Amino acid sequence: MRTQVVIIGGGPSGLLLSQLLHRKGIDTVVLERKTRQYVLGRIRAGILEVGFVDLMREAGVGARMDNEGFIHDGTVIAFDNEDFHVDFKRHTGTTVMVYGQTEVTRDLYDAREAMEGKIVFNVDGVTIHGADSDAPHVTYFVDGVEHRIDCDYVAGCDGFHGVSRQTIPLSVRREYEKVYPFGWLGILSETPPVHEELIYSNSDRGFALCSMRNANLSRYYIQCSLSDSPDDWDDAGFWEELKRRIPEEHADNLITGPSIEKSIAPLRSFVTEPMRWGRLFLCGDAAHIVPPTGAKGLNTAASDIHYLYHGLLAKYQDGEAEGLDSYSGKALARVWKAERFSWATTNMLHRYPDQSEFDIKMQRADLEFLRDNDSAQKVFAENYVGLPY
Repeated sequence: MRTQVVIIGGGPSGLLLSQLLHRKGIDTVVLERKTRQYVLGRIRAGILEVGFVDLMREAGVGARMDNEGFIHDGTVIAFDNEDFHVDFKRHTGTTVMVYGQTEVTRDLYDAREAMEGKIVFNVDGVTIHGADSDAPHVTYFVDGVEHRIDCDYVAGCDGFHGVSRQTIPLSVRREYEKVYPFGWLGILSETPPVHEELIYSNSDRGFALCSMRNANLSRYYIQCSLSDSPDDWDDAGFWEELKRRIPEEHADNLITGPSIEKSIAPLRSFVTEPMRWGRLFLCGDAAHIVPPTGAKGLNTAASDIHYLYHGLLAKYQDGEAEGLDSYSGKALARVWKAERFSWATTNMLHRYPDQSEFDIKMQRADLEFLRDNDSAQKVFAENYVGLPY
């Protein structure tokens, strides 16, 4: 088989890139190691920056998002049994969209199928060959049979554990990582959200987040030990602990119900440099991970797709290589700013096992400064809605 761009990974990043390129007449093949049903079953983030929303519309897949998504003009931050509001619309003139990653992925799959896009599921043993040459190709297995695709470029959208990053030699890449000493226990429940906007809460018992997917589907998180298992927490225990970590006003309004999904996610900050090697380009979790506190994971992947899409478009339409040559530098400049925001917000809202009384006082000072200082809220809002591409 021959194509112009092989995209490794059939999650939202790979699908979005494929859809954008297809609409411009650029041929792609997407390789996904799981089934469509498995990918759609993954519960992930649901806050979309304005840049991501615009990319979905440009890709022709924004109709359901615009119809069913929830516009959020701001967010609520709580500590000491009180809360304050950060108004995104007032500070930045823009908003964020609450629309689940599962729904984003479903919309993209439907669009790729409608356009007869090439997606190969259940692939195994993916290997990238000649990425540093002028003639790369990718081999993979399906049901024990080996296949080969020759291509111009390879987009690695296959996540932290994928093959793409590992293809770049250790002599070339450098990795930066911070592992946090706690995780997030999250549940999904068919209950109305406790508040019309997200609530980020710092408490002496640990962090909590009240989020939502739609008017009758809520997502809640509490900070937990890395040694915990979801089986250690029954629903009653989770709801009781969540109520202890959010202001009484919201705890009293919380509608509880049986969880339909429960999981624990460890937190890490991670960046690999560079994000390009020859004709291989890394996107999303293949190149960087953020703690979910700042809602930057999926959105930072989208900014990678923006840069790569426009670089490939310039190359194929005008023969201009500058966009591809500058891809890694542009992407990383924005990635590190998103990493900083996620790291700083995580530090401000969580309790650490080795936190001293001084550390807790500094954390409280951060929260009070954000509450009382309009300029600090403007900076927070600018980062949350998404820095410009």
